[in-house]
Amino acid sequence: MFRHKILIADDDADIHVLLRNALEFEGFATEVALNGNDALSKARDPDLSLVLLDIIMPDMSGFNICRQIRDSLSIPIVFLTAKDREIDKILGLEVGADDYITKPFSVDEVVARIKAHLRREARKKREMQASSAIQIGDLTINKDTFEVRVKGEPVVLSTKEFQILAYLVENKNRVLSREQIYEAIWGYNDFRDINTVTVHLKNIRSKIDPDHTYIKTVWGAGYKFVG
Repeated sequence: MFRHKILIADDDADIHVLLRNALEFEGFATEVALNGNDALSKARDPDLSLVLLDIIMPDMSGFNICRQIRDSLSIPIVFLTAKDREIDKILGLEVGADDYITKPFSVDEVVARIKAHLRREARKKREMQASSAIQIGDLTINKDTFEVRVKGEPVVLSTKEFQILAYLVENKNRVLSREQIYEAIWGYNDFRDINTVTVHLKNIRSKIDPDHTYIKTVWGAGYKFVG
């Protein structure tokens, strides 16, 4: 039976033991990495489902690791770090992370968030398998393969960025609030990380829509996709 594999990239051996025990008890397979180069190497594993990543690593920052992983992979990346400043969280999301958890953390919450990300990935893939590529102007969105192209050139989006884009497209010409987008993609109903939506939309626009041709801001209400 297939088991989701989680990469734990952290230089703290105690964190490895704590998370491995909890995740393997829940039925996950795990890999560990003590430095950035090891993390980048193990992230190439085609069976990998999600990455837990610390920001402070011995040989390179977690931000740089995340950016390099995101250049070629769309699997969920969750920062798990002691850096709790708002600017660090925003930067983490801007370089492509899907979530950000600060230390000290609740192991139960980490496991719950991992499960939520993986359930959402599976659900989105099932929903998208029924659809073929969508062509809107210069933009091509393939829901089967999670691929996006602009003028025929591939653009790498994180999983959450793709899901937000697909959700906007599915609700074309409808104004969606940040709360609606957050609940649809992350599934939490307390909206404590509502600025995450703004950061992800900024990333999406910088990659595929710098002129705001497709994604419009409706001030005081939210966003809508037009085309």
